[in-house]
Amino acid sequence: MVDDVAHEVRPPTPARRLPKAVPVEQVVALIEAAGSLEGPRGLRDRALLEVLYGTGARISEAVGLAVDDLDRGRSTVRLSGKGGKERVVPVGSYALRAVEEYLVRARPALAANSRAGVRGGALFLNVRGGPLSRQSAWSILRTAAERAGLGDVSPHTLRHCFATHLLDGGADVRVVQELLGHASVTTTQVYTLVTVDRLREVYATSHPRALT
Repeated sequence: MVDDVAHEVRPPTPARRLPKAVPVEQVVALIEAAGSLEGPRGLRDRALLEVLYGTGARISEAVGLAVDDLDRGRSTVRLSGKGGKERVVPVGSYALRAVEEYLVRARPALAANSRAGVRGGALFLNVRGGPLSRQSAWSILRTAAERAGLGDVSPHTLRHCFATHLLDGGADVRVVQELLGHASVTTTQVYTLVTVDRLREVYATSHPRALT
């Protein structure tokens, strides 16, 4: 039997794919573009993107929200993540205002389009009055990105921005881990690589001895 001399040789570690995050200004442009539609759909789309960016929720978690999952008094929302694990995360004032406006001025009109009534009290509804699907939410995001003149925007873009912008602002990585619902901090630490790149960029353009 011939020995495999390469048996103990480990293959090179594949390059870690960094999450794509865009600057805050582009996130704002994306949200504004989503809300530019007239009528209930514009209010719904804006509220959806504000919730995605304001909570770090996955799209599947956002479209799975029920109205009762939002505690407006405490400014928190209950998200159901992977494996049925629930977590309660804060909701920012921008997202709360957008959701309030949607609940008052848009959701009743969308709910009225459903002959069978709204099933399960879903927070985000489609134009037929049923729960908004993940595919529809992705379409909303993509259409808003086109209106805002942004490049390729994935369903996870706002989640990536949420994490990266928190870390850029000085948040502890373990706090971000809890907010994202990651089982391991190792998963969250990939975002710190993004912020290191940002630090290098700022250093290179700001420090008098960094320039060559």
